[in-house]
Amino acid sequence: MYAYLRLETMHILPLLQAAAAQMMPREYQGAWAMLGAGVGAGLAAIGAGIGIGRIGGSAVEGMARQPEMAGTIQTAALVFSALIEGVALFAVVLALLIELKFPGA
Repeated sequence: MYAYLRLETMHILPLLQAAAAQMMPREYQGAWAMLGAGVGAGLAAIGAGIGIGRIGGSAVEGMARQPEMAGTIQTAALVFSALIEGVALFAVVLALLIELKFPGA
């Protein structure tokens, strides 16, 4: 069943691309790409800030409840923060690549 849905989706994609190319000139596609890249970069930064803030708050709360596990909690919090920061950096780089694809827009 899933292969059937995937096959049908693959046939619809070129039709949608052709329809979009006829309805919108290249300049508008670039403008929408720039808008999407800016919104994507902003959401990535906001999401990373919220995620790291929640990790920090939970780590401090956990260390206050169990001071003997403070080292382990701090190490785990730093690793998770680094992973979240890596995902946010990837999203910002992806948004930059989208913006660089349409330099004249």
